[in-house]
Amino acid sequence: MCRLYGLRASEPTKVECTLVHAQNALLLQSQSDETGRAHSDGWGIACYDDGMPVVERRSTAAYADVHFSRTAERIYARTVVAHVRLATVGTPLEANTHPFSCGRWVFAHNGTVTGFDAVASRLETATPPELWKQRRGETDSEAVFWWLMGRCGPTGPGDASLDRLRDLLSEAVRTLAGWCEEATDTPPRLNLLLTDGHRMLVTRWNQTLHCVTRDGVRDCEICGIPHVQHDPAVEYHAVVVASEPISHESWQVVPDRSVLTIDEKTRVRIDGLA
Repeated sequence: MCRLYGLRASEPTKVECTLVHAQNALLLQSQSDETGRAHSDGWGIACYDDGMPVVERRSTAAYADVHFSRTAERIYARTVVAHVRLATVGTPLEANTHPFSCGRWVFAHNGTVTGFDAVASRLETATPPELWKQRRGETDSEAVFWWLMGRCGPTGPGDASLDRLRDLLSEAVRTLAGWCEEATDTPPRLNLLLTDGHRMLVTRWNQTLHCVTRDGVRDCEICGIPHVQHDPAVEYHAVVVASEPISHESWQVVPDRSVLTIDEKTRVRIDGLA
């Protein structure tokens, strides 16, 4: 179990207040989420620089690690992925901490691949060896990441269209859920986030997921100033997805068993997975 956050914006956007200072900032969720659980087994933040991900990961609790706040403070980016971990498979090590990356792709998971001892061999068999050997940790999440990369071919998704990526991810989640259900009576929890810095796809499967859209530049409700490096000639749009609502904004509940996609122009689409 974990808590995740994803931002796609039309212009570079500062995320410090969202991750550190908001009423339900990710830092606070690492100490206690809406059910009272701590997510203290590591944290990670990824953003993009020149089209490639820059990932900071540590195995310490975000609320107890000044590096989390310092990392969040310096980020201005169009795409950001952040994650705080509650370990279910794999010990609290940096190698087991999300997000994971491959080329320009970044991935994070909120949930658990139930029956993983049985499912792991199926994931390995279905993943090209040249990708599987890049696995560095013990988690179910990283195994799923390399399997997803392999479902797009031995070199990953490449320049697949958003529609193609949506279809691949939708089929993958249904397949993975089926494997879990064959292995155990415990339902899997498969909220998966995948982005190349231009498009973002997020599934909801048996875990909470919310989203909010922001149209136009506005003052932050926490610090009172805009968080955008704004060009007046550009119309600002942003979409945020998160395990829990973070601010006082009007967050939308993403339906269970669905996939949310955000395209290059930050347009949102939600499709059923069942």
